Amino acid sequence: MTVGRSAEGTRPPEIHHQHRDVTGGWLRPAVFGAMDGLVSNFALIAGVAGGQVAQKVVVLAGLAGLAAGAFSMAAGEYISVASQSELVAAEIAVERNELVRNPKAEQSELAGVFEARGVDRDLAAEVARQLSRDPEEALEIHAREELGVDPGNLPSPVVAAVSSFASFAVGALLPVLPYLLGADSLWPAAVLAAIGLFTAGAVVSRVTVRAWWFSGLRQLLLGGAAALITYGVGALIGGNGL
Repeated sequence: MTVGRSAEGTRPPEIHHQHRDVTGGWLRPAVFGAMDGLVSNFALIAGVAGGQVAQKVVVLAGLAGLAAGAFSMAAGEYISVASQSELVAAEIAVERNELVRNPKAEQSELAGVFEARGVDRDLAAEVARQLSRDPEEALEIHAREELGVDPGNLPSPVVAAVSSFASFAVGALLPVLPYLLGADSLWPAAVLAAIGLFTAGAVVSRVTVRAWWFSGLRQLLLGGAAALITYGVGALIGGNGL
């Protein structure tokens, strides 16, 4: 028999594609953190600058917004992911206990899952019986089928928190940077923030089905609208001497 061919003389099927990781715990908080940092801090700076205050006040507001937002995002992501993981771990523990106390019932339940998916009853029962011989394998399958999770691949709260903190800080730093380099008006910060907003939106399109220009333009318009509104509020309050 020729090496690399099956018993029937045909080549085994080849894999021509790879899927991107859609279950990792870093992508969502990193993307959300960068977007939120850029939009919220640019809007904050625009609002303060609209009040016609001194340059150092704008810088202070921007740096304070960066620090407060980054730590808030990190804490929120950590608590959120940790709480979700703890809930999943508790449910997995329940499933593990049931596999010990009622193995036959759990095996029948697994067979029912396969049967509901179109597998013949006898074959479904046999597959469930073989898979149930290994308790850890059975637990993993039950967790996937009933909870929709992989017990060995739960999101990390630390990864989510660090990703969120770093990405928010990078996004929030952009609109402050021109002031730190000596700018005394909002325009340099607005231009840099606009470039950052469009670029961030375009980068996100690489992991979605949206066109890069559509994603970039959408992010630019939303972020610009937020900054424009807060600038108006700042100008109104500052103009009234409040």
